[in-house]
Amino acid sequence: MSKVRRATHAGTWYSDGREELGSQLEGWLSKAKETQKPARAIIAPHAGYYYCGACGAHAYRQVDPSVVKRVFVLGPSHHVRMSGCALSGCETYQTPVYDLTIDKEIYEKLYATGAFDTMSISTDEGEHSIEMHLPYIAKVMESRKNHFTIVPILVGSLSPEKEQQYGAILSSYLANPENLFVVSSDFCHWGKRFNYTFYDKSCGKIWQSIEALDKAGMTIIEKMDPAGFTTYLRDYQNTICGRHPIGVLLNAVNSLRQNGNGLKMDLKFLKYAQSSQCTSSSDSSVSYAAGALLLQ
Repeated sequence: MSKVRRATHAGTWYSDGREELGSQLEGWLSKAKETQKPARAIIAPHAGYYYCGACGAHAYRQVDPSVVKRVFVLGPSHHVRMSGCALSGCETYQTPVYDLTIDKEIYEKLYATGAFDTMSISTDEGEHSIEMHLPYIAKVMESRKNHFTIVPILVGSLSPEKEQQYGAILSSYLANPENLFVVSSDFCHWGKRFNYTFYDKSCGKIWQSIEALDKAGMTIIEKMDPAGFTTYLRDYQNTICGRHPIGVLLNAVNSLRQNGNGLKMDLKFLKYAQSSQCTSSSDSSVSYAAGALLLQ
């Protein structure tokens, strides 16, 4: 198996030119404000940068590279059905900015729990949910280049019980201020091509209904209520593709709360956007949100 995961979406989903990409990322970051810094975890989108690059910057702006030694990246599996979580079989992830090294020591500890499988190289390189965060991670961590590692985790279609299990496993890592968690998720995928056309006409136009639906879910996430988020998803079936990584994060927070460690926790969404504003049943859109979690 190849030990290097290629940047398979560079040149299509984002620029493969180092200078052009760096300039784009710097431009987006410069327009975002620092309001939740230093973030212990962020929630950010994973679509093409043309659509969501500006939104994601509001989450990455909250990262303080001086304190981070490891970056956990939790991305949903879009193409392979999994009931658990999987780790990469590679040692390095390529990006146009610079290459990122996987933390083998943490991987060994995660494997020791018996709860993690290994992705095939085709699954790894075919999945975009982790890759789309790597250039942003490389950029915001540039001052710490070669002095931090990444911990990519592909998250399957987990039951609430599995979300709780993985949350408990990862909670001790979340408690460590040297770790940053990046949770990869877009929000509502609306339209016939997504088989989702929920519309509450009392909200106004379709795009306003979508926004109200998403923000109802975001409010529950901000309350760090894993059971409430599960109920919301069951009731509305909102097509939040990173719902399971979000569920794992919420359960990790819940596990820390139950341990009574006295940490103050504050999770806030800082930006919301849609790829387009739907006004008719033939339209479609994807929503994006950027959030950050403080633990103090």
